[in-house]
Amino acid sequence: MESEKALKKKKMMHLVMWIILLVLFLYAVMPFLLVIINVFKTKADITTNPLALIGEHGFTLKNFPEAMRKMKFWTVFGNSLIVTICATAITIPVSAMAAFVIVRNGKWKASIILFGLMVASMVIPFQVLMVPLVSVYGGIFNVLNSRLTLILMHVGFSVSMATFMFHGAIHTNIPLELEEAAYIDGCTRWGTFWRIIFPLLKPTIATVAIIDAMAFWNDYLLPSLVLKKKELYTIPIATQAFYGTYSTDIGLVMAALLLAILPILILYVFLQRYIVEGVTSGAVKG
Repeated sequence: MESEKALKKKKMMHLVMWIILLVLFLYAVMPFLLVIINVFKTKADITTNPLALIGEHGFTLKNFPEAMRKMKFWTVFGNSLIVTICATAITIPVSAMAAFVIVRNGKWKASIILFGLMVASMVIPFQVLMVPLVSVYGGIFNVLNSRLTLILMHVGFSVSMATFMFHGAIHTNIPLELEEAAYIDGCTRWGTFWRIIFPLLKPTIATVAIIDAMAFWNDYLLPSLVLKKKELYTIPIATQAFYGTYSTDIGLVMAALLLAILPILILYVFLQRYIVEGVTSGAVKG
């Protein structure tokens, strides 16, 4: 009798857990669902009933070409693509090499201090650096309004977190014996890193790539400070064209948001199987 009660209690707890998870899931995806639902409706239908699956004026695709025209989609898409790919491509090898040097020279005071500074810098809010950033690089060096400046700033702000993740992966999952065997076979330190170590970091590389690419692609604050020329705008800045002083065309905003989401969504689909493995690769020492 007691075992039956325990079984019923376990089933009830399991059911409650699933209900809670379902509610949380719906709460998380509701904004995305609202974008999907309203992007195919007119502005009047969105304002009248944003929760309706189909508006009174029916299904429409007019929001997409109008949004692309107004925000100069292919120009800003190209800018976002260049900045995201270049910044991510620089961050990954630089961070991996830095982590490798720090891990394999862990007894050096310089390595300990450098790694400590990197970890400490991760807790500094970007808003603290906004004014000095614009004052120094804009007022003194006059290097703003440049994709290269934005790319290097993205790398600078993201390299600490990436180094921290690579540090955990190398320290935990890559034994020193692999490198020693490579040295015995005549491989140089440089060759050992690129031929032995770097390929073994694939899960962490995928994780860093998706995290940084999402951050670079969706970032609004830093590009808005650096880029003032319209021909250099990225997608998050260009979406501001739909927000007027007295009115906002919600349909065009939804279309622009969906167009901005799709590339990152596709990247995540291709790299998702590496994400969990990469995040947990340095969590447990084996």
